[in-house]
Amino acid sequence: MENATRLKLFLKGMAMGAADVVPGVSGGTIAFISGIYEELLASIKAVGPDTLTALRKGGINGAWEQVNGNFLLPLFLGIGSSVVLLVRPITWALHHEPVLIWAFFFGLIAASVWLCGKLVAKWGAGPVVGLLLGTAAAVVIGLLDPGDGSMSMMFFFFAGAIAICAMILPGISGSFILLLLGAYLPVMTAIKTFDVTVIAVFATGCLFGLMAFSRLLNWMFRTHHDLTVATLTGFLLGSLTIIWPWKEVMSTRVVHAGKPDENLEAFITRNVLPSDYSTISEIDRLLSITVKDPNLLGAIALAILGAALLVVFDRLGPKRA
Repeated sequence: MENATRLKLFLKGMAMGAADVVPGVSGGTIAFISGIYEELLASIKAVGPDTLTALRKGGINGAWEQVNGNFLLPLFLGIGSSVVLLVRPITWALHHEPVLIWAFFFGLIAASVWLCGKLVAKWGAGPVVGLLLGTAAAVVIGLLDPGDGSMSMMFFFFAGAIAICAMILPGISGSFILLLLGAYLPVMTAIKTFDVTVIAVFATGCLFGLMAFSRLLNWMFRTHHDLTVATLTGFLLGSLTIIWPWKEVMSTRVVHAGKPDENLEAFITRNVLPSDYSTISEIDRLLSITVKDPNLLGAIALAILGAALLVVFDRLGPKRA
């Protein structure tokens, strides 16, 4: 594999990792719109018992070829590097400039709905129903209230298994699923503090879920391509309600017991119009928020930037028939 190709895969992996850190954006979305989604699923599916057979017959080179290692290695290195390097700045931006970062991803995904819809070869009753069901599923997920979570190792294992399924689904954010489960803050804290035990258990759960779910999706692509793409496009469309930039905080939760100045964070939110965003509520005051700027021009500019970057991702991907 040429170095340029490896670099492209690494950068796409970094984009996927950055997206997965944001609760509402899916790394699967980046894979889908950058043209590597189906190869990613097929490569993940190839990891399994057949890998051991290839290792026995062809050695390390045989196993490496079996799992498409030249594709997976730079991609996963990019994802891992992005999560480690960007988790702090992205969480900072979500706290200090939420409107702008949500607007950027809103523009990226809004433009991807049209692009992904074009991948359906023939729109009929099946794809239309899939589009509607996918949209409805994403909207319903966005309306669910977050949970309080647990600190048991078994919880982290199953949280990883469930979240990774969402992470490889375009439009369904693994980080948002972690938020619903109440695992987002503990997992992000473990990554930032390098809690090896929690990270290892969570990663094992991710691996388990990835192996199982990728096989189902790969089969769906092979046997019901248009229906699958239309449903995934619906997930993207419905996810726009999750990442709407202007949100009002409805309730808070304690995250740092014993630290009065930083013991609350936004927990449940609802979408509002930009014109209503600047209103300061009692809950905002509890969060020490005294000024809220809808930043409409900046949000529009970043949404356009996100849409423009989509074109770059599309051009980096393989040409589609």
